[in-house]
Amino acid sequence: MRVWFRIGCLSFGGPAGQIALMHREVVDERRWIGDRRFLHALNFCSLLPGPEAMQLATYLGWLMHGAKGGLAAGLLFIVPGALVMLALSIVYAMLGDVPIVAGLFFGLKCAVLVIVVEALLRIARRALKGRAAWALAGIAFAALFLFAVPFPIVVLGAGSIGALAPRWFTGGAHGGEKDGPPALLDAVLAADPARATRLAASARRAGLAALAAWMVPLAVLLPMGGVYADVAWFFSKMAVVTFGGAYAVLAYVAQEAVDFYAWLSAAEMLAGLGLAETTPGPLILVLQFVGFLAGYRAEGAVSGLPGGVAGSLLTLWVTFAPCFVFVFFGAPLIERLADNRVLSGALAAITAAVVGVIANLALWFGLRVLFAELANHRIGPMALDLPVLTSLDPLAMSIALLAVLALFRLKLGVLRTLGLSAGAGLALRLAFGA
Repeated sequence: MRVWFRIGCLSFGGPAGQIALMHREVVDERRWIGDRRFLHALNFCSLLPGPEAMQLATYLGWLMHGAKGGLAAGLLFIVPGALVMLALSIVYAMLGDVPIVAGLFFGLKCAVLVIVVEALLRIARRALKGRAAWALAGIAFAALFLFAVPFPIVVLGAGSIGALAPRWFTGGAHGGEKDGPPALLDAVLAADPARATRLAASARRAGLAALAAWMVPLAVLLPMGGVYADVAWFFSKMAVVTFGGAYAVLAYVAQEAVDFYAWLSAAEMLAGLGLAETTPGPLILVLQFVGFLAGYRAEGAVSGLPGGVAGSLLTLWVTFAPCFVFVFFGAPLIERLADNRVLSGALAAITAAVVGVIANLALWFGLRVLFAELANHRIGPMALDLPVLTSLDPLAMSIALLAVLALFRLKLGVLRTLGLSAGAGLALRLAFGA
């Protein structure tokens, strides 16, 4: 329990940093699980929608201690960051118009643009192996940016291509084990090969319980209508299409939450992502911020601070309950899934398409951070939002360039870059005004 809580409190830096921390804690330092089995589990979790690091913690907790262990590991990975995110959402909603707070969030959103670009470059280096992967990434970007194809269709299309032509794409390799005695769990499974089979029954029961927990709010709220029904339905949909992690789905969430539901503005979406970057836990906790503002601004009896808390908790519930469903139902099948060439091809293709998705996200954010005005242009079936060049914000550009220097040149890391940019935003806003 203490180890999973420690991982939950220290899991900054997005999925890559979280998985690296988990690997160091359970593979390198404690030798609870071997490197090969860890990567085996990670490949399985990467096939699932949702935050792979949280699902990996749930899977490993289940394999070591059964369904209770999986539930504890998954929850402890989420709770520390969720509590911090709720507190920051309250501060933003109640004090966001205060000049000091507004300046800090202005700096954060400028830095987030650079962080998304850095994530794009990092993921592209890892994911794009071969011409087919590069082509699919380009097609995904064009589909989203030029033709406004819905995000789920892009993901499903990429997966279908990978499944039909797995040879065009490359999957990850497990690699070898380290020298020395086997890890604790590997030794236990070697001595008791039937352990995973015995744990399957408890996993199925836990999966059914998680499914019921997910469906009950939908059954209660959807007939009632209103903001909370929309929150429950929208984020439940997100839970089943979030292949590729938080960065991959943010463009779709931002466009729907900003343009369709009008729960928040594009600038507020960027501020929320900046807050999520400063908290431990899954980056997908940015959805909690969106749900908070939706409830905070709801019309009716439950609004304001109580409504924000209700929207925040509801978003957490319908976002993460499905993660437990997927892991508990799928974990007993992991050995069969890991060597399936069709699934491996689908995963590799989705990973390649995610690069194009993140490129669209970076451009979508960048246009709205750096320019005050956008003009919509239609060219046949294409609809483009292009910047009005005279509306360039020099303060935003200055902070973005500072973040580039801090992250790429000085290698300060995400948290220090965010802190530096927030301080710069405060200083510039106080010096030059809004």
